Amino acid sequence: MKPRSPSPSSDAATGAASFKLSPPPGVPKEVQASFLLWLTAVAAGVLETLIRIIDALLIGSASGSGGEADLIGAISGVLIRVIVYTLVVYIITRMRLGKRWARLTLAVLLGVIGTLSLVIDPISWLADGNSLSEVFTEADLLFFVIAPIRTVHLAAVIAALVLMFLPAANTYFRTSRSARRRTLA
Repeated sequence: MKPRSPSPSSDAATGAASFKLSPPPGVPKEVQASFLLWLTAVAAGVLETLIRIIDALLIGSASGSGGEADLIGAISGVLIRVIVYTLVVYIITRMRLGKRWARLTLAVLLGVIGTLSLVIDPISWLADGNSLSEVFTEADLLFFVIAPIRTVHLAAVIAALVLMFLPAANTYFRTSRSARRRTLA
């Protein structure tokens, strides 16, 4: 007997195909755009992490400070970020497949908590009595490299969040759930 091939909208489409950039059949353009923007946000986070690691290694080796404890701390921080980024990419792929839990998880963890983590330092800095004009007088090269990346990261998160809740996306997530219920019945 010949094995039945899974339909693109079934849970069997959760393998390698869910990681492709081109959308599976039936995914609205709003959800696909959100998917790509979430990946952009992750890429910006990865890029910022790499730049900070390079900066720490160059500054640490140039100043002669640091040592084994700093290296172990940096490695453990990178390992944690690799795990988090991997988990986030998995959740993003589930969102594109119409999983409501993934949409909610992205909205809460990345949309709210992640956005706060991106803006808390600048807000705290301003709350400490600093002015916007001081940003450029006190900025170093790392600031001028990281600031545009953070801006892209924040813009991608906000846009992805909005796109996930537009009417076409809402219909898609409702329909995906209904289709799964019909398949189980």
